[in-house]
Amino acid sequence: MKLATCRHDSEAHLAVVQGDSILLPATCPGWSREINSLLQVIDQSDRLLPQLYELVRQSRPEQWAALASVELDSPIPRPRQNMMCLGWNYMDHVEETTRKIVEAPKLPKYPIVFTKSVSSMNGPYSDIPVDAEVSDKMDWEVELGVVMGKGGRGIRREDALQHVFGYTVINDVSARDLQKRHKQFFIGKSLTGACPMGPWIVTADDIPDPQALNLTCRVNGVVKQDSNTKYQIFDIATVIETLSRSMSLEPGDIIATGTPSGVGYVRNPPEYLFPGDVVECEIESIGTIRNTVTAA
Repeated sequence: MKLATCRHDSEAHLAVVQGDSILLPATCPGWSREINSLLQVIDQSDRLLPQLYELVRQSRPEQWAALASVELDSPIPRPRQNMMCLGWNYMDHVEETTRKIVEAPKLPKYPIVFTKSVSSMNGPYSDIPVDAEVSDKMDWEVELGVVMGKGGRGIRREDALQHVFGYTVINDVSARDLQKRHKQFFIGKSLTGACPMGPWIVTADDIPDPQALNLTCRVNGVVKQDSNTKYQIFDIATVIETLSRSMSLEPGDIIATGTPSGVGYVRNPPEYLFPGDVVECEIESIGTIRNTVTAA
């Protein structure tokens, strides 16, 4: 099932997407208007997901609207806490980065984790604001996003995927000059609007193997990244096990699982995003987000 957040009559709505059509549960008889956000569904997924499936099964054609008639927002417009992100989680990205700094590639022994501010969240088709006075080295990074359903601490690797609510597409837009200047990831990853996400969350039951998904990034129609999640150094189950070993994961937590090779700053010459550029990030079985870079 594809679950989204959209704007309808100036109000945020929980939505179900099928093909080019969209259903707003809060407008349907038998569904409580008090349940009208994806976070609420995630919090009560054991009870509410079956109800959503039944609502869709019983829905009438006239209850569905054209997807183009609404504005999609990020599926979780305001996460409860910072997004957790993986660095250097594809071997080819490790290799291209270490070549840039003239070092022999060394695969990380443990997941490299940083966070991205909740204020960086952006919609799947919204503009990415770029302020040249803050950064003139903005880069793209297509990533598979994992949304936690059941929380927990000490989650075993073999049980980890049972805690996943669903999957989404993320563009981990990064200010490379700020990363270099501040010697860490957080500031350079957390610019306002620097995390387009969506266009929806596909529930885990519709993604049998999250380690077998093609992912692609295009800038102005030119393919820049083209890989598959099978090349991740640390798979999703391992990442969840590692994170939950030292912290309690909560429903609605978002994990960005790293980007493959093809980012801009390692190219010769380096390439960055500027106003007017259009970035598309696509993941098999999920969908495509498309964002235009604009001057802040």
